[in-house]
Amino acid sequence: MSISTTTPGNLEQTLELLWLRVRERGDLPGFSKVVNAIVRAMRGEEDREFCMTRTVLSDPALTQRVLRLANSAMYSAFGRKINTVSKAIMVLGIESIGHLALGLKLIDDLSAASSNSEEARGEMEKAVLAGYIGRQLAASATTGNVEEAVVCSILHSLGRMMTVFYLPDLWSKLQLRRAAAGQDETRMVDEVLGAQFDELGRRIAQHWGLPESLISSMQDILPKPSGDPVEHRDRLAALSTMSSGCAQILCSDSPSAPAALAQMVDGYAGMLGLDVTKVMAAVETVRKSTNDDPLFVSTGKSLKRAPGSGGNAAAWGKPADAATLLSAGVADLRGVLTTANSAQMVAMALEIIYRGLGFSRAISFLRSTDHTKYCARLGFGDGVQEMLARLEFSKIYQPDVFHAALAHDKITFIENTKAPNFANKLPQWWKEALPTARSFIVLPLTANQQPIGFIYADWDESLARYRLDPIDIIALNELRMMIGKSIESRAKQLRA
Repeated sequence: MSISTTTPGNLEQTLELLWLRVRERGDLPGFSKVVNAIVRAMRGEEDREFCMTRTVLSDPALTQRVLRLANSAMYSAFGRKINTVSKAIMVLGIESIGHLALGLKLIDDLSAASSNSEEARGEMEKAVLAGYIGRQLAASATTGNVEEAVVCSILHSLGRMMTVFYLPDLWSKLQLRRAAAGQDETRMVDEVLGAQFDELGRRIAQHWGLPESLISSMQDILPKPSGDPVEHRDRLAALSTMSSGCAQILCSDSPSAPAALAQMVDGYAGMLGLDVTKVMAAVETVRKSTNDDPLFVSTGKSLKRAPGSGGNAAAWGKPADAATLLSAGVADLRGVLTTANSAQMVAMALEIIYRGLGFSRAISFLRSTDHTKYCARLGFGDGVQEMLARLEFSKIYQPDVFHAALAHDKITFIENTKAPNFANKLPQWWKEALPTARSFIVLPLTANQQPIGFIYADWDESLARYRLDPIDIIALNELRMMIGKSIESRAKQLRA
């Protein structure tokens, strides 16, 4: 069916045209899958930290963006370099990373789908800037989840961003009417789109299955008199309305921008229980700190990762800067040695090995509670989650590479699993579950001079051939030693 873009606006027609354009461009590849995984991780009851880490790591660009944001001016108060998603979750919290990942995933996928026009990049930068302002304001109010305010502020302009990216003809029509004297924006948008941007954004968010708390905050809300009771939903909506409005004003070149900004802040500060002077100071801080922050400079440009740039290296094999990535990861693990529990230490080490060396898969095996076998517990990589239940073997010694590595408490690297004279050293369970692995490494984990498990990681045969360098072995040994110390320390605490 042909949809005219010159007839008076109708919301259903606008949405039909929008989804047609989205389908033509590939329907934001991976967006719905990752969003659903993020929401499940946030709501899960077990292994929530690891599930969130695995979800973020499954998307290379998202991994890079989460780490950049965790180290940006927005989080400078933490004052520490964060090199792993695991540590970012420990420092900022699961909900914080989940909300940030939702917003950043949308920004990245819209960036990839956009026409790369200046207007598209500009709208994206305004959205991220609104998130930064929202965080500053929510932190000042000291109420509610700060990162929830971040993603609500980012998503508040969803309808506007989707119009710019997917309906450029309608956006151009809006700009022409804006340029005409005496045109009211509210009436203008209604006439062209059939609804306001916020309603369009909410309908899009519902279609994607975003959490209801986020959808309800995406409405433009008028300020209420100071002292009137405000529900959490309306507070989020008001904060994100103000944050988005401030971002739009800050990015404009209008000579009336200072007055417009003051009017915006004055209208909402009382409703949110904020001091006008402090709000203006917070907005000014945001403006200054984002000028040179790489996160906010050309935010709309597509993030195409090169090998070794610190994203999910598993798609590329061993990165050129593997030694640097491993060293940074070791620093992260060392920094949480006294605060993280043993499970967190193992999970973080698994991430460091997986990303730092660009393995296809990385899996932790731990001794069962009855001490009769070794079972896979956590894993990164395509298809790993589905195979975990099948990865186990008896503790009784067998003449294979895994039992040998555990018995000698020594890192073992197998460069070529396809070598004919090595076939009898590979157990049947490995041959059945991981037949495409060309090379792999076994890192025994020991506590009180007893083997408690190991970390396994491999490079698939679809990748080039890689080797471990001496400097890699040094870093890997330090990782496993720290895990052993952590487990011994926790055991002492339990006995005390």
